[in-house]
Amino acid sequence: MIKLTFCLRRLPHLSREQFQDYWVNTHGPLVASVAETLQIRRYVQMHSLPAEMSAGIREARQAPEDFDGVAELWFDSLEAIVANGRRPEAQAAGALLLEDERKFIDLPRSPLWFGEERVIVG
Repeated sequence: MIKLTFCLRRLPHLSREQFQDYWVNTHGPLVASVAETLQIRRYVQMHSLPAEMSAGIREARQAPEDFDGVAELWFDSLEAIVANGRRPEAQAAGALLLEDERKFIDLPRSPLWFGEERVIVG
């Protein structure tokens, strides 16, 4: 399995609550509606808690600012992801998601990457 990890920062005009509400109630169902087309096997949203909850650990580690959330999407293989780039219906679905992401995610400040899990505990 290949996982796309997307560390999200909200657009500056949105509160954390507005961002998370839009993400779960609008964008989440949109992802679900195109999951089969994009061959997404699993989609998880991890919503951050208020910044003060992790302030101590961030300060102790000299960590950068929090993300507002993390999205994780699982795919069967790199080949499946590459195949999405060749299929017009997958290209359209990806464009639809990107158009919606621009409404609530600060894309230039939100890193994303493909990777493989290496389970150490559990």
